[in-house]
Amino acid sequence: MDSGTGDRRLELYVRAISGGEPTASEHARRVRALAASGRVADATVLVWGEEVGLSTTAFRTRVGKCILDRVASFRAWAEERGGSMTPFFDARTVTGTVTGECYASLRLPVSCLAEYEDGDLVHVAPYRAGSTTYTVEHRLRHHERPAGEDTAEVGAAGRPALH
Repeated sequence: MDSGTGDRRLELYVRAISGGEPTASEHARRVRALAASGRVADATVLVWGEEVGLSTTAFRTRVGKCILDRVASFRAWAEERGGSMTPFFDARTVTGTVTGECYASLRLPVSCLAEYEDGDLVHVAPYRAGSTTYTVEHRLRHHERPAGEDTAEVGAAGRPALH
């Protein structure tokens, strides 16, 4: 449950911040505005790209390990709540354009919002619980609501969130 005190820290992960990803750019602007207005304690926007390899090579790079560790923590968070990160984080087989070799890759969403309180992960979007999908857009609207307004989050299926 949200405390509403502005002690929440947000991390927004995006594929790119450019004209080609207007949704990610808009999410980044809104996350920064939440921090600037004091609605949240801090906000960081991180570019993580379109995909990350699932090979042992990716685990040996600092960036690859960081991304894969974050995604693992997001999945664990969703599973603890009976939810799933599928289809937002999908593994797929990719053929390298230079070598022609096939490799496993994890396709990353256009944007993903992680929320922390006291260092603990307390929410991730997007994720799915049953037939309800919770998106980055839902979470941003939740944080942008005026103080005192009903803060029950509603997912894409129109059901209140129970977390």
